Amino acid sequence: MSKTYYAEEEFKGIDFSKEHFEIADYELCRFINCTFAQCNLSEAGFIECTFQGCDLSMAKMNGTALRNTTFTECKLIGLPFDACNSFGFSAEFMACNLHLSSFFQQKMQKSVFRDCQLNEVDFTQADLKESVFDHCDFSKAVFSATQLQKSDFRSSYNYSIDPEENRIKGAQFSIHGLPGLLDSYGIVIE
Repeated sequence: MSKTYYAEEEFKGIDFSKEHFEIADYELCRFINCTFAQCNLSEAGFIECTFQGCDLSMAKMNGTALRNTTFTECKLIGLPFDACNSFGFSAEFMACNLHLSSFFQQKMQKSVFRDCQLNEVDFTQADLKESVFDHCDFSKAVFSATQLQKSDFRSSYNYSIDPEENRIKGAQFSIHGLPGLLDSYGIVIE
């Protein structure tokens, strides 16, 4: 059975936690102020779509395709991005709350996160080479065997990244972020 295909459509103010969400392929679509909290988005495809002011918290995303998708001012709490289809995975996040989300083993080189709350996010074994983290809060975020080569953390804060457990060659950090690179050594910096 083939999926329905939507192109260049706008969905505005729809509460999909109360109304049926159609598992389909969406291309160049805009979702504005929609609620997908706890919805099943599994196997849906979002290609070059934009989510503005949406709530996708705790949605199911098994096999969901995100390709060149942008999230702006969205609530993305507890999202399992690691369950998404990894083929062509590409997303940009601006002013989003991603608290407790997981990018475990996700390949997402050159990703952009701007002004995001990344509290307790799991980046274990993720490939984030050449990504930009601009003014992001990483309080209690987990980095373990994460590829961060040439990534930019200069304006971000509250991260704890062990240089011996993660690949950080060429990554950029500010002098103020230095304590986050030395946490594992038990060094006190004043």
